[in-house]
Amino acid sequence: MDKKKKIIISGAAGAAALVLALTSVFTLKKDKGTVPTVSDATTATEVTTTPPGLPEGWENNISYSKEVNGLSGRARSLLRLNPDIYGWIRMHGTQVDYPMTRDPGGVEKDNAFYGGEEYKPNWFYLDHDLDRSYKESGSIFMDYRDMFGSDELEQSENLVIYGHDMLDGSMMGSLRRYRQDYEFYKESPFIELSSNYRDYDYVIFAFLVTSGSYDATDFHYWMMEELDTKEEFDGYVEHCVKNCPLDMGIDVQYGDKLVTLSTCYGGEGNYRFIIVGRRLREGEVAGDLSSVKHTEEYIKAHQPETTEATEAS
Repeated sequence: MDKKKKIIISGAAGAAALVLALTSVFTLKKDKGTVPTVSDATTATEVTTTPPGLPEGWENNISYSKEVNGLSGRARSLLRLNPDIYGWIRMHGTQVDYPMTRDPGGVEKDNAFYGGEEYKPNWFYLDHDLDRSYKESGSIFMDYRDMFGSDELEQSENLVIYGHDMLDGSMMGSLRRYRQDYEFYKESPFIELSSNYRDYDYVIFAFLVTSGSYDATDFHYWMMEELDTKEEFDGYVEHCVKNCPLDMGIDVQYGDKLVTLSTCYGGEGNYRFIIVGRRLREGEVAGDLSSVKHTEEYIKAHQPETTEATEAS
């Protein structure tokens, strides 16, 4: 998608308005160019299976059905709660099962809808619930520059989604399992991502720890929603795969749609843990990793070895 068009549509504050982050004790950190998310130095006050901001049993009153060129029933219900809601994210085997908003971008002071306070881009949903009330653990939210509407041609090549790394596993806290136990990838290699119009599935092809400081790295993933050229796309994918500690061997080609999940990495320094997936292609089946196309190199390297005895027979 054309970058200039996206900036106009989103009403972005501009390239100079770089995102801010929070420190491990939730004090504001105002250095430019940091990724908007928080550390794992706190826990949620309660753990619940009800999505934040929604009443208990809300799902029993919703009939979710996809409609051609229109909002899903679920989206219509959620948008009554908050027009910033952009979809839903779910990952099997984790606590990730939430509605997600898109950040409104820069919020001017005295805007009553957002509580009358001023907010920088990618800041509001760091500590606000779906109903826009204060909540320390915040919400799962997409970057304010992301496009994820009904027209797939206009969707961002790479959706960047943020969430807190909560110690109790809520928000994106349970995603630390991928880096703590590599076998977990085999249990949960897929990401379910729904827009307000339809459902999509992605297969994870990399996860890595990277710097969240603009000046400390040239891999500014939080500013790479639009990978319009093959060079940009291949460079992004190659960096992710090269720095992933696990060889997943998933085939990723220019033209695939990507999603990047971003949360904090517990440790010294301004680091982030990101998980990157690509949208499933025709014929690939969510839940069946064997149906997903792998690279030729991976296939060759993982072919069963033929013993001399078998060859002789």
